Amino acid sequence: MALREGTGGARNVLVVAGAHANEPVGGATALALARRILREPAPRAGCGWHFLLCADPDGADLHRTPRPYSLLDYHRYFYRPPGPEQPEWAPSLLPADRLPPETLALTALIDELRPVLQVSLHATDLGGSWVQLTRDIPGLAEPFGKSAAELRIPVENGASDAAGWPSPGPGIFVIPQPGSEAAGAFHPEDTRLSTWYHAHRYAGTTAIVEVPMWASDLVDDPAPHPDPRGALRMLAGRLTADAALVGAARERARSRERPVPGAYEDPAAAPLLRAVDWTLALIPLITAEWTGAGAPAEATAAYIASIDAFGRRLSLRAAAMLLRVLRPEGHPAAPGLDRLVTGWCEEFAARFGARWIPVATQVEHQSRTVLAAYEKLVAAGRSTGRA
Repeated sequence: MALREGTGGARNVLVVAGAHANEPVGGATALALARRILREPAPRAGCGWHFLLCADPDGADLHRTPRPYSLLDYHRYFYRPPGPEQPEWAPSLLPADRLPPETLALTALIDELRPVLQVSLHATDLGGSWVQLTRDIPGLAEPFGKSAAELRIPVENGASDAAGWPSPGPGIFVIPQPGSEAAGAFHPEDTRLSTWYHAHRYAGTTAIVEVPMWASDLVDDPAPHPDPRGALRMLAGRLTADAALVGAARERARSRERPVPGAYEDPAAAPLLRAVDWTLALIPLITAEWTGAGAPAEATAAYIASIDAFGRRLSLRAAAMLLRVLRPEGHPAAPGLDRLVTGWCEEFAARFGARWIPVATQVEHQSRTVLAAYEKLVAAGRSTGRA
């Protein structure tokens, strides 16, 4: 469902929520932004604001976040689709004639609005806040950092999603341009096929705003790490071992499937199992990157902490989704998997000193960042004569 405010004039802004099923705060932020713009239209007059409240309603229906008091509560009903089924990411992984309807709806909306700014609202389970940009928005780092400091949200200075990318300020990362050799940029050519870049057809810019559900000050530590390559080797080994445990449980569950590879007997379990299989297949590619020739010889403690968190969540998510399939049918692998999920959640929270960020605070920080991105983008356009 799309919500529209204002007539648009020369400019439109598109705010996209719910692109990832397990990141529900974006919908609340979109509604809060709409109310704020109604109350305080200046200095945003003459701009049409458009809100896509949930980019993936089917995915959202499969993920539940019933007032999570812990990471374990959050993972009990976890679901995140495989990459080809994620609306924003699908164009980077599928041919045009196989794109899901959610992707086609989103790109059609971008074609209709031709937004000067597209904002995609995302959330991480544990860590800090950061912003990815398809083009730099000069001056955004200052209001972004001020908001994070006021609301006691750590800034993720070494986000694993943006390793080696240009960073005009703390927590702000600009996706490298084609042909660059940014260290650690994982599949950069795929990123540029996503719907984030669809707005570039109309000279638009996309900002991806991440906010944490649980905060950790470890991802805000700019100190140099004493042995990044050694740490990455250790983290890759742990992730490989954890994935093997989930993979063993997955093999025990295969008897419930049809003999045809890739087909699943129970339609209710099928999306969960597709997501499990996709995640397990992705893990060897990631560990190879961490231990390959491109692994950084120098890195901050924040970057290594972000990689640590990323690895933990991959195996944990696969285990949690597989447990959702096995537990209801009383599968013999379920108790062991339950112990894994419980233990990994406890270790994750303890290692990172997880601190809950109230939903209202998450919403406030995302809202401030969206408005700051728009205002700084318009100001930059005026200075160059393009506004």
